[in-house]
Amino acid sequence: MLQDPIKTQLKGYLAGLAHPVVLEASLDDSPKSREMHELLHEVAALSDRVQVSEAGQATRRPSFVIRREGGRAGVSFAAIPMGHEFTSFVLALLQVGGHPPKLSDDEIAQIKALPGPYHFETYVSLSCQNCPDVVQALNAMSVLNPNISNVTIDGALFQDEVTAKNIMSVPQVYLNGAPFETGRADIEQLLAKLDADAPRRAAEKLKDIAPFDVLIIGGGPAGASAAVYAARKGLRTGLVAERFGGQVMDTAGIENFISIPETDGPKLAAALEAHVRAYDVEIITGQQAKELFPAPQPGGLHGVALESGAILHARTVILATGAHWRHLGVPGEEEYRNKGVAYCPHCDGPFYKGKRVAVAGGGNSGVEAAIDLAGIVAHVTLLQRGSHLKADKVLQDKLRTLSNVTVLTEALTTRIEGNGRNVTGLTYRGGDGADHHVDLEGVFVQIGLLPNTGWLKNTLRLSDFGEIVVNDHGATSVPGVFAAGDATTTPYKQIVIAIGAGATAALSAFDYLIRVPVAAAQPVPAPV
Repeated sequence: MLQDPIKTQLKGYLAGLAHPVVLEASLDDSPKSREMHELLHEVAALSDRVQVSEAGQATRRPSFVIRREGGRAGVSFAAIPMGHEFTSFVLALLQVGGHPPKLSDDEIAQIKALPGPYHFETYVSLSCQNCPDVVQALNAMSVLNPNISNVTIDGALFQDEVTAKNIMSVPQVYLNGAPFETGRADIEQLLAKLDADAPRRAAEKLKDIAPFDVLIIGGGPAGASAAVYAARKGLRTGLVAERFGGQVMDTAGIENFISIPETDGPKLAAALEAHVRAYDVEIITGQQAKELFPAPQPGGLHGVALESGAILHARTVILATGAHWRHLGVPGEEEYRNKGVAYCPHCDGPFYKGKRVAVAGGGNSGVEAAIDLAGIVAHVTLLQRGSHLKADKVLQDKLRTLSNVTVLTEALTTRIEGNGRNVTGLTYRGGDGADHHVDLEGVFVQIGLLPNTGWLKNTLRLSDFGEIVVNDHGATSVPGVFAAGDATTTPYKQIVIAIGAGATAALSAFDYLIRVPVAAAQPVPAPV
């Protein structure tokens, strides 16, 4: 199953195992069990510190647990962890074998202090690029704390469970048998849900932090680029983000990033983070900005209030908050979200195998989604509200070769319908002004992005579309505040453009700092 280069690399990793590891399998006579048997024995053959036992007694078959020899089993896979989850498997193997998870000392202490018991069940699809973050976080927690366990379940292998739980999107996490988390989440977000006092402690740690020369809000391509350029200028630089990568983390294939013919979002996000961490940048993740307090005079300190209650100060601020998926805003959308309404075809497409689905949106995202889904589902109906598709010609040409795709132009989705449990169809208004109905089981919304700027209203100038208005230097309407990336009026929302805009904003902030004298002003006080 594993190619020789992967075996060679994995053998090198396994050579450093500090403890013997057992892969304890629960198998039956199915083809998937034979496939799991082959994978586990291939891995065990690479190290004398890894052995396979087929004495597992788990009810889910095929499945396996990873445990130290003579120790407990906290990490389990009811899945053949290939695709996006292969890295999760390797990390779990190494961590059970003694490699410490790459977490901060505070996070490790916080995990070890959790009382439990916490038994997590994480439903994934192997094509989901959002799932590994959740799987790897929960696996690391289960290695560190004996009161925590996690089993990663491939929904395609255990379709009866998926049907019984009405799971139509991933990742879906259950805790002690009850729904706990939906969608991508990192370890900070998971800990915040498990440890109610975490936000207060986070704010307490930040309250005495010294003012920055440059404070960047956002960890996507624009924010990462701004951080590198600011740090290289010798500026005291801080970066605040909920997660590194931003919207890029939800992007599957990337083929237009110059100098890299092909990559995917998580890989690019990891490279961006590694580049930023190579410099002296104070990175504050798991935090969300909620209000900007402009400096009372040029050269003074701006304040940024965080949802945790902390307030940070800086002489300049770079806003790189990115954007989020736009919703249709029609009846039924929220009611059937994750019950037939989805936003990630790569993650959730496998749950619609053999079914009829619609894709709302005729731009690049929509057409790419229709192409991907056509290889899985029975039929795709692509709805474009305008008179023609807006996607690149190469994508439209590919779309026209697919026999199970119907393209409807001048089709405005007006309602998503269901039976109270799942989506059963949608209604659209056609160019003739009449309403038309389509029977289907899923709707994938791909109609573009909205800037994450709601928290900036009445603070600086925004466009009619909610974008931060910037000039060609990335400057906003507030002196000393700059912006870059998809949250701004800069045309064309592309990764490469965001990275360039981040660099521009950082260089403009540096220019501002050397030209504007420091004002004799106290930090902006906390709001009442």
